[in-house]
Amino acid sequence: MSAASTAESADFRGPLDITRAATVVLDAESTVIGWSPAAAELLGYGSADALGRPLAAFLSVRPAGGTLPAEASGAAGPGPGPPSLVGNEIHVARTRDGRELLVATATCPLPGAAGAGGPGTPDRILVAAEVEALLHWESRIALLQGLATQSPVGLAIYDTDLRLSWSNTAYEREMGQPLAAFRGKRAEELYGAGSFVTPGYPHTLAGVMRQVLDTGEPVLDLHFLGQPPSDPGRDHLWSCAYYRLEDAHGHALGVCEDAFDITDRYRVQERLTLLVEAGRRIGTALDVATTAEEIAEVAVEDFAATVRVDVTRAAVTGETAAVGSPADMSLLRVAERSAPGSGTPDPGGPVDTIDTIDPGAPRQPYPPVVYPPGSPQDRSLSSGGLVLDEGTLVVPLRTGGSVLGLVTFDRGEGPDAPDRAHGPDRATTFDNGEVALADELTARAAVCIDNARRYTRERTASLALQRQLLPHHLPPRSAVETAYRYLPADDVTGVGGDWFDVIPLSGTRVGLVVGDVVGHGLRAAATMGRLRTSVRAFAQLDMAPDELLTRLDDLVGQPPEDWSDTCGGAVETYDVTTGATCLYAVYDPVSRRCAMARAGHLPPAIVGPGGEVSFPDLPAGPPLGLGGLPFESMEIDLPVGSLLALFTDGLVETADHDIGRGLDTLGRVLGDRSASLEELCDRAVSELVPGGTSTDDTALLLVRTRALGADRVADWELTAEPVSVGRARELATGQLAAWGLEELAFATQLVVSELVTNAVRYAGGPLGLRLVRDRTLVCEVADTGHTSPHLRHSAADDEGGRGLFIVAQLVQRWGTRYTPTGKTIWTEQALPPAEAG
Repeated sequence: MSAASTAESADFRGPLDITRAATVVLDAESTVIGWSPAAAELLGYGSADALGRPLAAFLSVRPAGGTLPAEASGAAGPGPGPPSLVGNEIHVARTRDGRELLVATATCPLPGAAGAGGPGTPDRILVAAEVEALLHWESRIALLQGLATQSPVGLAIYDTDLRLSWSNTAYEREMGQPLAAFRGKRAEELYGAGSFVTPGYPHTLAGVMRQVLDTGEPVLDLHFLGQPPSDPGRDHLWSCAYYRLEDAHGHALGVCEDAFDITDRYRVQERLTLLVEAGRRIGTALDVATTAEEIAEVAVEDFAATVRVDVTRAAVTGETAAVGSPADMSLLRVAERSAPGSGTPDPGGPVDTIDTIDPGAPRQPYPPVVYPPGSPQDRSLSSGGLVLDEGTLVVPLRTGGSVLGLVTFDRGEGPDAPDRAHGPDRATTFDNGEVALADELTARAAVCIDNARRYTRERTASLALQRQLLPHHLPPRSAVETAYRYLPADDVTGVGGDWFDVIPLSGTRVGLVVGDVVGHGLRAAATMGRLRTSVRAFAQLDMAPDELLTRLDDLVGQPPEDWSDTCGGAVETYDVTTGATCLYAVYDPVSRRCAMARAGHLPPAIVGPGGEVSFPDLPAGPPLGLGGLPFESMEIDLPVGSLLALFTDGLVETADHDIGRGLDTLGRVLGDRSASLEELCDRAVSELVPGGTSTDDTALLLVRTRALGADRVADWELTAEPVSVGRARELATGQLAAWGLEELAFATQLVVSELVTNAVRYAGGPLGLRLVRDRTLVCEVADTGHTSPHLRHSAADDEGGRGLFIVAQLVQRWGTRYTPTGKTIWTEQALPPAEAG
């Protein structure tokens, strides 16, 4: 039998009710003179077997122990009506088949008997029932009693006119008065203008109960929003169920309402939802102002009417968080939000302008905030803890023992009813749970703001490092015209491991370099900086490209501690240089030849004057740091106006296309001879790196070659004999006169005399003398020797050794470069101001 059918067939008459129990009529001597069919069914004896026998033949004379409450008999109590059952006891009964059975009994004396009758005269009636059946019935009675007096669920019965006819104790507590005070009232009279917020049902109590009465279909878990008389002015939320009550014939008697106040549970769920939303929405960007706006957006309107976020100046600018007295901190208002209708007070005061980390970005205005002594904010700053002042809650932004600012939650100016369609109104003060929630929200925001502050500081340092490591301006050169683009893959730091450089060399030549370090970010950038510095140092020694890469490979292959000693400073133990690639080229505008070598790097793209594009078959060479393998140089003739493109693999290899397709696209872009270098850079980046973002760092250096005309270069071949010294002075003086540089004649004669004399004395012939008029006057003397001269400090009585010292005082710089046939000593002199301009 189903639970529903069991409930419908339930009989609430007690087992000892005289209409159901085994009934025995006894005379004054306890002899059975009456035996009911129920008694025959219980003990198995028929009336013929039982009549005339003593009661002791069926029941133990002494009780088995225990008594039953009077109500177990179902007696009506004293007064008019049937006589009461008394002396409720438990006996052991013996059945006809010999079984022993525990039975509960009750005795009812007959009116007027009182033991006065003789044998055979009815004196009293005894009723009996099994104890198990009686206990089962008692549990039903206890259930009903519990629902009526002890259940926390409010129960009420409304009649067919929807007037309240009965309620339990929990419902009375909800009403704040006894049942008699509100019996007969309608639901709307009890709850005012409450309504259901569950979609799909009528909004009013009367509408829902009338629907249940009409259809007979129960409804469950409807959420009703209203104000009980016990707590006027404050909304409560109940979970309600309604079902129709019927008599034995199925006629409607009314509607029963089960209602449980879930206001507190709703508040807890609301707080958990707000925390989840805060975790999703706060800290989406590493920006202090954005994070402040996010906490304000999350808290208004669901938690507070107005939220103000004030942070320290150090948090905005990325400086180290202050550890001094919080009361002395300078606060800036970075976010403020209010619910509609609550009003937003003017913070007042002048607008302060804060420098941002990016010099090109606009300066951000944030109004300074000064709170008067004794205000909740001032007390919070002084104590370092939260302060609750009626409808205002101030929570400090704390992290790592430092205070980054304050968050003020205000309900005093909030709207009367933010949204009664979803839940109960919020109180104008904060309870303990809401204070804990505000503390948790602020703690999350503090972590995000501190992360943003740290990011600002690290990005500032990274950008400064980038400006130091990469050339942010390439000065004009006579040998080449240049343009470049650099795109780091690391958006957080703004720096990466790719680099490029244009290095001025002796004899108007120029060194061109591009490289790629494995990895991204600060570590790769620091390694890139060390490599760039090393390349510059080696290039100044006028090394050939293959020799420079060999030296660089040896340096990279050293253990970190050895490299630290070599580079003259401490480096960290990590090493990201193994696998770095590099391309180094030297272009000579006089000979119009370019020598280049590469260490595992992509070859350059060369575009001829006619627009034809080629990628020279330059020997690859191993990546840096592997060691033991040679590098090879290649020399290429570059006609005037040729375009040389040096780049890293991040430009031509992306997730969208492979290197082959990237090289084809680059060649097509560079083939446009009508575009400037800047335009070519922009077009190459826009087509190969759409959106300016890539998974790898990208560097591109474009170089258009120039040539020095014959009218700006003069060279002669001399014999290695003393007479050549005078001859060299004459040739140099004559050429300077032809160029209109007579002002430099005296110094140049001394330089030429000293350098040719040294070549004649210590080297061998033939000798070469070359003058180049560029942005400086270059004087070069070549010989077949391989020993480099050096400065000496001559004593007062020495007859020689001062010539090179005198030369060094007359020129801007000087040096030595080695060639396959010997060496060349070179000097550079500044041109007269009129000529230099």
